Parts: sequence; structure tokens; C-alpha cells
Amino acid sequence: MRVLFWGTPQYAVPTLKALHAAGHEVVGVVTQPDRRRGRGKQLMPSPVKQVALELECPVFTPERIRRDLECQQALARLNADLSVVVAFGQILPRSVLEQPPLGCWNGHGSLLPRWRGAGPIQWSLLEGDPETGVGVMAMEEGLDTGPVLLERRCRIGLLETAEELALRLSAVTAELMLDALPRIASAGEGPQELRWQRLGVTAQQERNGEVTYARMLTKDDLRLDWSESALALHRRVMALHPNAFTRWRGQRLKVLRCEPLIERLRGELSEDARDLVGRWPTGEGTPGTVLSTEAGLGLVVSTRGCPLLIRAAQLEGKSRSDADTLLQQLRAQPGDQLGNDIDTNT
Repeated sequence: MRVLFWGTPQYAVPTLKALHAAGHEVVGVVTQPDRRRGRGKQLMPSPVKQVALELECPVFTPERIRRDLECQQALARLNADLSVVVAFGQILPRSVLEQPPLGCWNGHGSLLPRWRGAGPIQWSLLEGDPETGVGVMAMEEGLDTGPVLLERRCRIGLLETAEELALRLSAVTAELMLDALPRIASAGEGPQELRWQRLGVTAQQERNGEVTYARMLTKDDLRLDWSESALALHRRVMALHPNAFTRWRGQRLKVLRCEPLIERLRGELSEDARDLVGRWPTGEGTPGTVLSTEAGLGLVVSTRGCPLLIRAAQLEGKSRSDADTLLQQLRAQPGDQLGNDIDTNT
């Protein structure tokens, strides 16, 4: 099949590679323009563009596809059978959606209609969803509102970061899209509603679950609030890894790995963390107070409820440190406070 691929981040790369490896003709790749990244603010291509160039695919980088009529016309001349969209980063206008005769199909990282929009993986972790998944959805003008053709569910591990979950889901997205393409081809061309009827897609309003939207995350979402529960704090660290932070003696401290010391979750904790569960009364100490420094493990910190074990962190201007290295670097003592901009050790 002649496929026009749309995608930008690393999440989309496995699908692009899978389409190419399966023998589909990738007639073009549309991705976001190069952006300035890193400390040197160098102009860098997106992960998808880098792979597309390696595969010698024509690349298009419209700033706003809705307004770029010249790009739209160039894409139409490619005569693609269908478009495959995975985390492109812009909403496609009707004029683009109607170009390919077999339609536009999106690989979305959630169980629709839950978590439409950007950042579905982060929000599934933030909200403590026990499972998430991937859907192949027929695209229409609304934001992730189209009917679903295929779906696969995946359990979310308690200690799984958004990056780790995204790695799993991106592989599932590639597999599911390869499964979907022969079905889409067998349904043939024709009016959209007729094609959808042949395929047996399921309208989202007929599916279980309420509609939720994954709003864009902001810098304010990154700050840890120690008055929250250990589980809420843990979810924030996992969802926003590696950027969730607190303050330590006037410096920013990114929390990279942690575990909520909660009895009902004991079986999901690391084996060496399980022995810490129940050692401190629920709610002991002002939230954010260091309760203990545990050799080989890290800092135990009070929250609104059960304590939180911080296993790895990165102090401003330093590299990542774990367990004993973290304890040596912070020189924390029981009674010290996280979340303050004041150095209480002076």
C-alpha cells in the first residue's frame, strides 16, 4: 500500500519503521519542523524526521498544515492510499482528511474515549488508571473523536514511568497498525460511512467509559506538593519523569525514582522496600519532613498519609544519584524539610 505517514516524537518511530519493513511504500513523511533543543539550543530534527531521512522517504515539515495550502497540494500529488498518523502534533483539516481514498487512521495511546488529546500516557499515570492501551481510530475533524477499529489493553505497573510505558505502547501501536492495514485495504474505497460499516468500527459513544481530555501539561504540574498522599506524589513522579521536582536547601531537586510505602501495595513494591512498610505511623511528621535515611535505599519522607521512599534524584547542577550516593550528596538528616527554598542546614 502507498502510505503517507504523519508523526513527530520517538513514540511514532516504531510504526514508521514497521510500515517500511513490512513492504508498504511510504510515499512521504510529515513531521513537525526542526526545533531548537538542548543546552546549546541547536536546531534539531524530530526523531521521525531522522528516521525518514535514513529510509530515504520524502519529508514535509509544515509549521501549520491547516494553513499551508502549498504543502497540502504537494501531499495530494503523492496519491497515497491512506494516511497513518501517530503523535503528529497538529489537528488535520478536512481538506487533508479527505485526500486518501482509504482514509486517515490514527494510532492513539489510550483506551478511547478516555484521554483524548495530547499526553494520554502521562494522564493515565497521573490519574492512577490500572490499565491503558492503544487504539487504531478512523480520523475525523474532531479531536480524537473517530470510531475505533482495533484496540489492545495493557496493564500499568506501579513502578513504571511514562517513558517506560510509552516504549511498550509504541511497540503495540506498530503491531496494531500493521494488523489494521490489510483490513482497511479489504474494505475498499467508497464513501466514508460505507467503508466504516464494512470494517465494523465502533463509535466511541457506544463504548464504556466517560469522555476525558488530556490537557497540555504545564511547568506548574511538575512541582511536588508534599501535602498530597504518597500515592499521588508517586504517580506524579512516574508520569512526569524525569522532570517532577521539589526544593532542597534552596536548590531544585528532581525526584526520579520513588515508592509509596503503602500496605495494600506491598506486593507491587521492590523487594527491598517492602520491609519499610508500616515502620512509621500514617501521617507522622509535617508533610515533606525527612523521617529516615535508609542505607542502600534512600530517603523516607512524610506525606499527607503513608511515607514516600525517594530512591533516586538529581540535584540542580549535578548528575543523577541513587540510594547511598544520594544520601551522601544531600547529607540529609531526620527532621530536614523538602519543599523549602530556605537552607535549614546553615
